[in-house]
Amino acid sequence: MDSSNTIKEFFENQGGIKMELNTISGLAIAGVICSVVLSMGVPIALFIAGRVKLKARISSFFIGAGTYLLFAMLLEQLLHVLVIQFCGLNAQSRPWLYYVYAALAAAVFEETGRLIAMKFWMKKWLDFPNALMYGIGHGGVEAILIGGLSGISNLVSMLMINSGAMQNTLAALPAESANQTVSQLSALWTTPAPLFFVSGIERISAIILHIGLSLLIYRAVKAGKCRTAAFTAVLAYGIHFIVDFFAVAGPALLPIYVIEIGVFVMATGTLVMALKMGRMEEL
Repeated sequence: MDSSNTIKEFFENQGGIKMELNTISGLAIAGVICSVVLSMGVPIALFIAGRVKLKARISSFFIGAGTYLLFAMLLEQLLHVLVIQFCGLNAQSRPWLYYVYAALAAAVFEETGRLIAMKFWMKKWLDFPNALMYGIGHGGVEAILIGGLSGISNLVSMLMINSGAMQNTLAALPAESANQTVSQLSALWTTPAPLFFVSGIERISAIILHIGLSLLIYRAVKAGKCRTAAFTAVLAYGIHFIVDFFAVAGPALLPIYVIEIGVFVMATGTLVMALKMGRMEEL
């Protein structure tokens, strides 16, 4: 074994099952740290900018965050339990149908939540700055939960593996539990190190997309003509579905880097389009 690059620790637990842990490269650790900083730092920076520069209400940020938690993390997940567990639909059995379902569910729940929040909960103070702040809250809490907290968890596991603390923890577990844990942790050393940087970039793209979609729904709510409002709302639902479908189905056909570039381009395009559709004097 090459102790300079890979240290393999073996444990013999009950049942005689052997487990193996590899050390994590410094580049992978740096990638996780970078992603955590981006995932948590960018939402905070945007929140401060929205509050100081645009004078947006703090409540708009938290309404955005709360709407995401309610519609995406609670209601959408309940639907997933019904569809996946009771209908047997998953990425292994019928992948393409599952990709369509997953993208459609995300678009319907998140955009409907956005629409309800702006039409009813933010009705008294809905304007451009607060619609933008809503988007920061929606995309920001997603970034913090998915990129920030999960990244911190991965970072702690990486440091424990490299220091030997994880090996000691696993040695105290029953063989079956220890091997399940090692199987879950294996992605930390089998994933190419540069991909750990991608998580942070992915969260930036998601924040940009959520701000753009929030501005589109804002335009829909504020539109005087029913036809214009309906078109703008449907546009937001459609863009959300297309981006999510590309993100979940893309790995089956394209390299991850191509997918992330594509998502970033679509997210940025959505934001630019939303800005151009509005009256620029609102800025």
